[in-house]
Amino acid sequence: MILSENEKMTVDLHDMQLEEAKYYLEKAIDTALPEIKEITVIHGYHKGQVLLNMVRKEFKHERVIEKVVPYNNGTTLLYLK
Repeated sequence: MILSENEKMTVDLHDMQLEEAKYYLEKAIDTALPEIKEITVIHGYHKGQVLLNMVRKEFKHERVIEKVVPYNNGTTLLYLK
């Protein structure tokens, strides 16, 4: 799938606590324009894997149709409806 730059956005969760990161990610998806089809979530992994696990294993949202783990372990791609 090839998307244009106006169909993508980035959400950086670095240095956030778990509940803060979850809230911020939910709000980012809730307020994303309908044209947004891909969100790159930057959660990092060097300072622990709490945010990585939350995004990849626990996080659910009605607009998220797929989660993809790219080569960069510090990010996760979310594809939206």
